[in-house]
Amino acid sequence: MNLKFKVSITLFLVFVSLFSFGQVSENQVYKLTQVFRNIGNYYVDSIDENELIDKAIIKTLQELDPHSSFFTKDEVEELSRDLEGSFNGIGINYNIIRDTVWILSTIKDGPSEKAGLKSGDRIVYVEGENIAGKGIDDSDLRRLLSGQRGTKVKLSVYRSGNRKLANYTIERDLIKVSSIEAAYMVNDNVGYIKLEKFSGTTVDDFNFALEKLTNEGAEHLILDLRDNGGGYLQAAVKICNHFLDKNSLIVYTEGLKSPKTNYKSKHETKFEINRLIVIIDESSASASEIVSGAVQDWDRGVILGRRSFGKGLVQRPFYLADGSMMRLTIARYYTPSGRCIQKPYGKSKQDYYEEISYRVTHGELMHSDSIKFADSLKYYTLKNNRTIYAGGGIMPDVFVPLDTAMYPNTYRDIASTGKLITFIHDFVDGKRNYFNTVFSDFEKFNNDYNIDQQIINKLIIYTLGSDYADKEGVASSLVNNVNVKNHLKALIANDLWDSQGYYHVINSNSKTFLKAVEIISDKDKYEKVLKN
Repeated sequence: MNLKFKVSITLFLVFVSLFSFGQVSENQVYKLTQVFRNIGNYYVDSIDENELIDKAIIKTLQELDPHSSFFTKDEVEELSRDLEGSFNGIGINYNIIRDTVWILSTIKDGPSEKAGLKSGDRIVYVEGENIAGKGIDDSDLRRLLSGQRGTKVKLSVYRSGNRKLANYTIERDLIKVSSIEAAYMVNDNVGYIKLEKFSGTTVDDFNFALEKLTNEGAEHLILDLRDNGGGYLQAAVKICNHFLDKNSLIVYTEGLKSPKTNYKSKHETKFEINRLIVIIDESSASASEIVSGAVQDWDRGVILGRRSFGKGLVQRPFYLADGSMMRLTIARYYTPSGRCIQKPYGKSKQDYYEEISYRVTHGELMHSDSIKFADSLKYYTLKNNRTIYAGGGIMPDVFVPLDTAMYPNTYRDIASTGKLITFIHDFVDGKRNYFNTVFSDFEKFNNDYNIDQQIINKLIIYTLGSDYADKEGVASSLVNNVNVKNHLKALIANDLWDSQGYYHVINSNSKTFLKAVEIISDKDKYEKVLKN
């Protein structure tokens, strides 16, 4: 066994002994060392030493809890990119369709926008290397386009209507990726913010969005945390600063070897929000549950939607010698009333993550009375003394069921082909001049554009085939369905105006969103929820 392998094993054992099991005796350390030494010296086949070590770490962490995990060096870089909210690159949103890189949009004021790249452009060459039709994947593309700030990359781009490729030299820069997917005024005094994650830029992103909305007249706010899997605890705490009184407890963390730590509101805000609704669902987790838990516990706002995921564990990163990292659970977090909303681990990690499927089969996503809480999990809000529960996510104050009959079976068949998004890209690209000319701004598009029979027919043929399109009643089942037409319109809006356009359209027909608007717009209804 070589020295590098011995050192790796030693480091692994040190980390396991320090952070996983407490003080491990010398005999136990020696026993593990013997195992790895014997494998290295006598195993019948060759082994990948690094892979063996990684698997040993992964297996060890899996025995602890569902959220203690291991990341390779490459995975750490990707994780950092997602959580930090910034990276060095050329500033495009893209999709890889039929082995071709399509630019969906350029980031405002980014290098690509300044260079003249546009939505619908297709990247054919990068530094003279043909990437079209070569099976390029997302990681390979990022490797080609990312690089040190100030360095340059040459692109050759196809633009619809042009016979020749256009050449661009783009200087890489720091690209900030907003964690806000949409922020707009719902009516004269209600603002809406869709927050995707709690990243390193979330506080600045949120402050910018909130300032914009309050300047436009927002007195009340709908904060949409659906599908928000969490992120940085500190970002969640700072978001709560806008809503809670000074010195209000937001969350506290505590573990066997992590002393109790309180996080309190400093109320550092220049924005006064009156009524507040936070929308959650079964995919809202971690930092999303910190925010919704604090708002609920202090009776500060109405929590609306479906029961959240139930992740109440705090992870700390420990970086290893080769650039990899293990993220170890060191504490649980508790809402201001003392609730731990961590759900049970189940028999396995698979059981833990598939618990959402259990909610579906037992009708919980459709009926609130399918959710049962033991009396031992009962707590009370801190101002109005309302009953709330611990032990498995945040239960909303207003339950809105999942609409399982929203789309007809034909549309589900279309979605299952995986061709829906490709169809939308092709459709918009073929009519881009029309959209840019006739619908010069989103408001005009939102008010005047409608999905017609012709689009539906093309969609069916493209995704299911002409034989399917000829079946009686297939097209009419879609063209007469408001939900289908609204979803297609939202996807087109996403292609033309990014996620801001998508959520503006899709929310107009969302029962959950419309319920939130109904309650926040009626002071009596709003206050009644907070008193019951």
